[in-house]
Parts: sequence; structure tokens; C-alpha cells
Amino acid sequence: MSAPVPPAAVPGVRATRTTDTHCPYCSLQCGMAVTAGDRPATLVPLDFPTNRGGLCSKGWSSAELLDHPERLTRPLVRAVAGDRTSPLVESTWDEALDRLVGAIRRTQATSGNDAVGCFGGGSLTNEQAYQFGKFARVALRTSAIDYNGRFCMSSAAGAANRAFGLDRGLPFPLSDIAEADVVVLVGSNPADTMPPAMQWFDAGRERGAQHVVVDPRRTATARNASLHLQPLPGTDLALANGLLHIAIAEGLVDTDYVAARTTGFAEVRAGVAAYWPDRVERLTGVPVPDQRRTVFALARADKAMILTARGAEQHRSGTDTAQAWINLALALGLPGRRGSGWGTVTGQGNGQGGREHGQKADQLPGYRSLADAAARAHVAAVWGVDPDDLPMPGRSAFELLDALGTDGGVRTLLVLASNVAVSAPDARRVISRLRDLDFLAVSDFFLSETAELADVVLPSAMWAEEDGTMTNLEGRVIRRRKALDPPDGVPDDLQLLATLAGRLGAGRHFSGDPETVFEELRRASAGGAADYSGISYRRIEEERGVFWPCPADDHPGTPRLFSERFATPDGRARFVRVEHVDAHERPDAEHPYVLTTGRVLAQYQSGTQTRRTRSLQLVAPTPRAELHPDLARALGIAQDDVVELTTRRGRARFHASVTDTIRPDVVFVPFHWGGGASANALTDAGALDPVSGMPAFKVCAVAVRRVSGPEERIPPPPAAAQPRPAAHRVAVAPRAHPPSRSTPTDPLTRRTPVKSTPRFLQGVFPLTGEGLAKPGPIDPALRYTVPAGCSAQALYFRGGNSTGELVYVLLVRDGEPMRWFPIGAKADTHVPLRVVEDLVGGSVVELHAAAPEGVTGEIVVDLGLVEV
Repeated sequence: MSAPVPPAAVPGVRATRTTDTHCPYCSLQCGMAVTAGDRPATLVPLDFPTNRGGLCSKGWSSAELLDHPERLTRPLVRAVAGDRTSPLVESTWDEALDRLVGAIRRTQATSGNDAVGCFGGGSLTNEQAYQFGKFARVALRTSAIDYNGRFCMSSAAGAANRAFGLDRGLPFPLSDIAEADVVVLVGSNPADTMPPAMQWFDAGRERGAQHVVVDPRRTATARNASLHLQPLPGTDLALANGLLHIAIAEGLVDTDYVAARTTGFAEVRAGVAAYWPDRVERLTGVPVPDQRRTVFALARADKAMILTARGAEQHRSGTDTAQAWINLALALGLPGRRGSGWGTVTGQGNGQGGREHGQKADQLPGYRSLADAAARAHVAAVWGVDPDDLPMPGRSAFELLDALGTDGGVRTLLVLASNVAVSAPDARRVISRLRDLDFLAVSDFFLSETAELADVVLPSAMWAEEDGTMTNLEGRVIRRRKALDPPDGVPDDLQLLATLAGRLGAGRHFSGDPETVFEELRRASAGGAADYSGISYRRIEEERGVFWPCPADDHPGTPRLFSERFATPDGRARFVRVEHVDAHERPDAEHPYVLTTGRVLAQYQSGTQTRRTRSLQLVAPTPRAELHPDLARALGIAQDDVVELTTRRGRARFHASVTDTIRPDVVFVPFHWGGGASANALTDAGALDPVSGMPAFKVCAVAVRRVSGPEERIPPPPAAAQPRPAAHRVAVAPRAHPPSRSTPTDPLTRRTPVKSTPRFLQGVFPLTGEGLAKPGPIDPALRYTVPAGCSAQALYFRGGNSTGELVYVLLVRDGEPMRWFPIGAKADTHVPLRVVEDLVGGSVVELHAAAPEGVTGEIVVDLGLVEV
């Protein structure tokens, strides 16, 4: 609500007013009050249920951008129409829209309706996202629409829909986190990505709650946890299956809950029988005692939660990974219990609402399926069109982008609220595709890296200059209120779409008024999974937000889901058997390390806004690649050196951050920068999740080299050294092939016995070096022969070195080297062995060592194996 301040009595001074609204950044949607009149606007936090008076640095600085000197206030067009080598110059709205509408009509006339496409974003309001989907299907009559949330929430959404029949990120209010006795956070770092949310975690810890963080980095969130599990990126599914294996073996499954409220447990139980703890340690690097501690904590707590996020979900098997954690939660009887359950931590500001109302390739408003005849008939009736005129589902986000400029692909593209040149995987490939377009139009408030490639750039109103609704990570529908007017002549995206529809002859179906559009959205969503029909602007104002589903005006909304039944036809949740699959790219001699990506505290998404915010740039002025000290030492890299990372898709350069918070075999980079420091120039889009279409943002193989010492400005990699972008082709992830195991017949049997025997080659031994190129046996005790009829797996290697020089330990199988382990001077190392193959009966395993000639001292070795 707005609280206008009386006009000032001083001549020439404009009246000010204060408006309650919400932060434009993450899915917390923290409450804030914006005071505007004389620019610049100022803000203070509000005591809203999610943030309770807290704001992070991004929220505090959000008003800085409203009057930024780089802000776009007039349309830009190419000086020579059709020539993108000519400069972008200011133009009139008529000329810019004429060029866009002309391109749409030419493309449709020559290549068909589906050759015109739309790409949206998770920061659009509910009204804008709804209208964008409607615009594509009614004004353009194209199937080609998707949005950047496909790169964010789609795997968790796919798993939740499959298991529960409904996708709402948190099926309970954020405040329930404070009530939980145990919380397991998988691939989430809210201390950096949404700091005000930490007050709920802090409140839980103050009353004795245990928090377990699963992350390859010791993040700010992990540092405050009771237990930190540090798996290799891409192995979270194996870890979840392994935890469920322990729960079954130890009799910790809630058998009454499983029998009464779920289906499919027998098949899952059979699948996880293959994930015995030693094998899971070998795959993930998480020690068996930590696996057991986690399971027992979850099972014995009165209230327990499992929360997943992008670290677990942005993989080619992201949907199955989220499902594996849901399976664990269901087996322990957590979903539907007060203070317990499974949820996913939505990232983008309207990441929840943006995926509910139609800007996805396969979706109609209310989370309806575009392929469902009844859904098409319902929505078509609301829109006043023939259901047969609605297109069928189109390509998912990366598939859409990868086909740009091709026969059968999009040739004219309209982008709203998205910077795909930075945020899409294999970004150099996507930039190449954008250049292949016949016409590109971008609506934004800054000249983003994507807008720089456009034929037409359309300025847009910013968050404090528009009205509408957002839906936060809890499923709470809230009001974004207009606090000040945009620059003269600058519309918001809702008005832009209504104007474009009018020029395309479909204006009667569209409005630029947000409340009018929301009233239509209510009708369109009625009866759908995401039912907003009982929510109104008035109710949101009076109740400080309303939780969907809310199917009637007198319905109270639904803060907590699944207390009595799940949103499936029979009311039961679905267990789904899922299997670990290796990353699409595994390290090799050329690219020996694992790259993972993510966010940092003072930046957000593609950085279009935060990289232009002076106060945030002072905190995070440069992109940094995090390397473990052991890796940095081996490569001759020091703090702040310029390093170049190389994958099969590209090269990028960063300042080095040498830190022991990351695994020695993993490199982390933030994805907020473009150009020569683009993390997504490196990421892998070669295999997409078969359910969600999610690329593998979180794991690929990478090489690292030192370029130079510290430099204030990082020079980009030479253009000639960059690999050529891949040809037009999208690979889909193959099905997982689980190990062959016997299938138990009783789904609730207490144990699945798997006979395994640990073996160790360990001790302290003298060492005399004969040269690093001359390894030799350390001691006859460090030799093991696998018994006939058995097999063995190496789980880990630990080593220590008392000498003042680098030494190597070599794992040898049947006389052939398998793996080298460098141990630094007077240092130690611990290496989880996920890539060493099974050792069949009769194999002989030995440990050899090599040291510089003449070096003497002692080494400590500990090779752990399991014999089965």
C-alpha cells in the first residue's frame, strides 16, 4: 500500500511518497518501502514475513540503478537496417516497432508462424509472464516460446510434479525452517544467495537444530552447519540413493507412512540395494560415517527437512537427482508433516510464478499442459479464441536457442528480461546462434550482452516503476507496487506486449493494465494445479500475500501442502526409481579437473544490473576462480594471479582465489560475467536432462593454467585460441543403466545384506628417491591380490610426506600404472577414488613411490579398498 506524504510547501520542491513494495532480486521478495519524488529514490526494509526487516547488499543497493547513466530510455535500432555491423542508434518508438513488426510478418510469410519465437525470464511479473505466453500463442500463433527458468528450476519442478502431482518450491512457509530439528541442504548456499533467509536457519540452530550441508565447497552456509558433506559435483543422486540404502538396512523407513501415503517403494528399494555405503563413498567422496550420521539424524528427528537447489539440479540427470532426495524424504515420512518435508529453494525473483502461467514451451496458465485438450479448451474460452488455433508444445529453452537461424528453427526472436548471451550454457555457441538470426529484438533497461547483438533494443520500465504481482519461493502471491514513474515514454513489458499485439491485429485480446490482466489470469488458472482464482489485489493487500492454490474468494489459501493428500489422482506420492549416471564429460589427460559454477554474494544472475551497481562492484569487482591450495601449488598459481580455464567449448580468464574451502579436484567460477570471463563459455550443453531439458551447468571437465601475475584488468583469451562453436545439434541424455542386482520381494524388509570386506594398504615407510621418473615398490606389505570369485574397488587414498620435496605415490594394477598421487613437501593429501575401475579376481594391486634423486625421509600411505 502507498502512504503519500503531503506536498512540500517549498516552491520548486516535488512532493514525495513512500510505497511498500518488494526487492527486485531473489525469490525471497523481501519487503521494502521506497520513497520517491525527487530522484534518486531511497528505500528501507520492511518487517515482511520473509525478511522481517532484513535486506542483503543487493536489496539495499537496488535503487541505485533507477537513475543509472547507462539506463536505456529510448529505442535503439541499427543505423543500417539489417546490418548488425552498423552501430545501434537512438530512434523513435514508431520506427523501432515498425522494424520489429515488419520482421515478424516477413518471417511468418516466408518460413511459417513457428519461425518467430519468444524468450522470457523469471523476473517478469505474473501478469507479464502470463501475457507473454498468451502473446506467443494468440498474437503470433507460434509454439516457439520458453524462458530462462528452464536453466534454473525446471529439474526440481519436473521431479515435484512427478512425485507429488504439483510443483511449488517450498510446500510450506519459510518460517517452518526454524521449527525443523534437522535440515539437509543440498547444493544450496542461502548465506550468500539470500542472506535474510538465514535468520530462520539461525533460529533453528539456536534451539539446537542440526544442519547438514551437501556442497563441494565449504560455503558460508556450510561453515555454520553441524556437518558438511563434500561430494564430487554430479554425484548427489548416488549420495541420496546411498542414504536411502542405509535407512532401509537399518530399519529407519517409516513403513506406516510408506504403506498409507505412497506408491512405488518396492521398485525404489530394489534399485538402491546397489548403493551400499562403500560404493557410495567411492562415487561421491563422502565418508561412510558421515553418510550414516546424516541418515540417523533425519530419521530420529521429530521434524526434518530436505531442501535441494541448483547445485543438485543443474545436471543432465537433475530431475532424477531431485527425485532421489524426494524418495529419501518419502521413505522417512517427511512430506506433509508440520515442520518437515522436501522443498526446493527457488532462485529468481519470480522463478515460481514465472513457471506457472504459460511462458514455458509446454504450458498454459495455472500450470496446465498445452497438450491437454481440456486445458486448451478452458484457456481458449478465457482468451476468446478457438482451441484448435492454439499451437502445440514447442522446444525447450536450449533446444530453441540451438536451432536459431536454421530451417525449422526460429529466425526472428523477441527476448524479454533475459540475457542469454551470458546465462545460457555453452554461451559462445548461443552467441553464434543469435548472430544467425534474421532479426533479434531485445527489451531491457540496460544494453546487455544479448541486447548488443540485436537489430532493435526496446527500453523497459524497472521494478519500482511498474505494478503487478510476484510469487515468492513459498508460493506466496505478493504485490509489486509502482513507487515512481518511469522515464518519459518508457513502457513496462506488459504495455509493450499489448502495443505489439495491437500492431499485429490482435489488440482486442490484450490489455496493458496489470489488474485487468491479473483478473483474466485468475479465470485462466481456475481449476489448474496453480489455481489463483480466489486471489485478488485486494486480498493480497489485506493479507500481506496469499498462498496458492486458492480456488475461491472465501478460501484461506494454502500455506502448507500435502497434509492430507498429494495432488495426484489417487492422493498418494510417487516413489520413482532413479540411477546415478556419470557426468557427460569426465576428466581426462587434456582436461583433468572438474569445473562447477554458481553465485557469489554481491552479484546476481547474468550481472546486467549488479555489475553496474557501484556499491556491489566494490565488494565483487572481478570474477574469481576458486582453486584448492594443493592444485594451485601443483600448477604454480598464487593468489590473484590471472588463470585461464579451458574446456572443449571455450576459454575464459579469471583472477585466482586460492582457498581450502573447495575440493582439490574441483574448480569453481561464478557465472555473473560475460566476455572473456564468461563461465558459461565453458559449460556443457551436450546432454540435456530428458525430463526438464536442463543442461549440465554444474559439472564439466576443465584444464587450468597460469597466464600471469595479478593484473587489474583481466585480458580476454585470444580470439584465435577459442574453439569453433559446435554445429547445430542437441544431444539428449541417455537413460541410466543401473547395476544388475537381485530384486527383493518384500518392499518393507528390514535389511538388504551385501557382504563386503574392507581392505587397507597402509603404514609409515622409509623413502629414498631415485628420481621422479623412477618409481619403485615401497614395501612388500603394500601389495594386495583380489581373491578369485571376488571383485574389489579402491575407495580413497590418503598420504603424507615428511620430505622437503614433492613426491609421488603410484597405484599399480598388474604391473600397469593406474593413478598418480602427488604429495607436496611436508604436506598430506586425501583423494576420493571415483574413477578407478572395478578390480576383478586375480588382480594384483601395489603402491609404488617416486622422489627426487637423493631425497630421503618417510611417507605415510593409506589406500582403502572394499572387497565384495
